[in-house]
Amino acid sequence: MEISIQQLTQEEVKNRKVHSWPVWSKEKSRFPWTYDSTEECYIISGSVTVHANGKAYSIKAGDFVTFPAGLSCEWEIHEDLRKHYNFPG
Repeated sequence: MEISIQQLTQEEVKNRKVHSWPVWSKEKSRFPWTYDSTEECYIISGSVTVHANGKAYSIKAGDFVTFPAGLSCEWEIHEDLRKHYNFPG
């Protein structure tokens, strides 16, 4: 189960209507998380390392990230984080 990190063009961001998605924010912290369903998110600001399956994924502002359903991981937020998020159906 892999986390996908992509760089989207502004056109791709616009076509996905990312800026109309809700915003989630969280201060510097560390916590466990499990995804019940697939989540797509676009990092607005901040940085985080997500630890999953023995790997560390570095995620920062401008990244488009897909977390697969069923993934258990630990979030380590280094800088206060803001992200747009979506659960594609």
